[in-house]
Amino acid sequence: MNRTFVTKMPNHIGAFLKASRCFAALGVNITRVSYNKAVDSHMLFIDAEGTADQLAKAAEELRAIGYLQCDEENRSVVLLEFQLRDEPGSVTAILELISDFSFNISYISSQENGTEYQLFKMGLIVDDPNKINAFIDEAKKICSLRVIDYNHADKIYDNSFFYNTFVSQLSSSMEISGDARSELMVNTNLAMQILDESGVSPYRTFDSISRFAELLAASRGDSFSPRVTEHTITDNTSITLIEPPCGSNTAIIKSCGEYLFVDTGYACYKDEMLRLFRSIIPDFDNITKKAFVTHADVDHCGLLPLFDTVYASARTAKCLTLESSGDDGFRERNPLHKPYIRICKVLTSYGRLSPEKLTVVGDSREITQPLEQTGYFDFGELHFELYEGKGGHLAGESVLIDFTHDLAFTGDIFINMKDMTAQQAQYNRYAPILMTSVDTDKLLCADERTALFQRLGVGNWQIFGGHGGKKAYSVRPAEV
Repeated sequence: MNRTFVTKMPNHIGAFLKASRCFAALGVNITRVSYNKAVDSHMLFIDAEGTADQLAKAAEELRAIGYLQCDEENRSVVLLEFQLRDEPGSVTAILELISDFSFNISYISSQENGTEYQLFKMGLIVDDPNKINAFIDEAKKICSLRVIDYNHADKIYDNSFFYNTFVSQLSSSMEISGDARSELMVNTNLAMQILDESGVSPYRTFDSISRFAELLAASRGDSFSPRVTEHTITDNTSITLIEPPCGSNTAIIKSCGEYLFVDTGYACYKDEMLRLFRSIIPDFDNITKKAFVTHADVDHCGLLPLFDTVYASARTAKCLTLESSGDDGFRERNPLHKPYIRICKVLTSYGRLSPEKLTVVGDSREITQPLEQTGYFDFGELHFELYEGKGGHLAGESVLIDFTHDLAFTGDIFINMKDMTAQQAQYNRYAPILMTSVDTDKLLCADERTALFQRLGVGNWQIFGGHGGKKAYSVRPAEV
């Protein structure tokens, strides 16, 4: 089995050697090491492989020599800027106040700027928010000061506790605690290491994760403001399209008095989406809840546990079943995508779907063409031909096409980039940075889109993609 050890290394020669000898003596193999002094001068991540007993023993020995994280859990660095008169001894009163509060200084920088004041930037190591608040109140009696936003400073002013500070801020915005914090820290580091090795600045990675979390948090509660539109298909069939600021669309098909949901968005918007569902379907809590999931990405599957029946292709069902047993899903098997998906699952409170709720639709044969028909799927008045992509975006990806009603649901094989809200467009900028690409195979996904539009016959089509508004698409006879 594998385990990631988040260690705090002392700053002296032979520190890593000591840990390495600990693992070697126990027969534990080190499979990954990540240390970046420019990011955090003490934090070392070690992935190790061994038996459960060996790894447990390794943890005991690392803890005994003071290498495992423990007492730093609640510590962070507060960055302050003091405006002091440019004269001898002006900083003395602030230093005396820092001493009175027993704070350690992790960073200090100042330079004269041609005015009668100097701006002193200091990083104070803090483990008690009330204590720092009291300090700031007292310091304001001496001089003007401001708290520097750690995430958006022009540079990182301190790196002694960077990961803890970073993860604490993310956890606070999304109400995350316990084991999830450790999972978030490990995968943030893994994302940083992967992108750093491909030439992406570590701080761009952290900034992208931070802004991604901010967007998720900023859209919760009363600030949840999806674009909701109504679309008539027939006298007895209509579609309500819900486009949240973050995550996938959710389409609600109403046909002959029954409801089918296509994709469900992020789990972190459960309460907000339930309120919306109940406003659209007053009897929502009492109906049989059915969903069709186009593919097994986190932002499409978040609310699937709410449903009684989930329709999916064989490969999508396999992916969701793997996740239900604690194994990696298809996306996580891609090393480039794994850390982002893990981060996304933690930040959005992703939950596993019970496999007994799954109903497989379509054939389970190997897909050899960019897009192949695998069967049919009927709901109410709608008669869909069911297609599966070869896996350009994600294996198991499904497309529903109703040629009678000129209607298509495409998942993320096609997304309507040209008709996104400003919030959607902002959200969609960060996944490509953190995953290097949202597609498993970008060129294959392009071939799938081409094959999709080639299958659409003459008519005025309503195309519902995984993100963005409905696309109106007309095909004239001469174009076929």
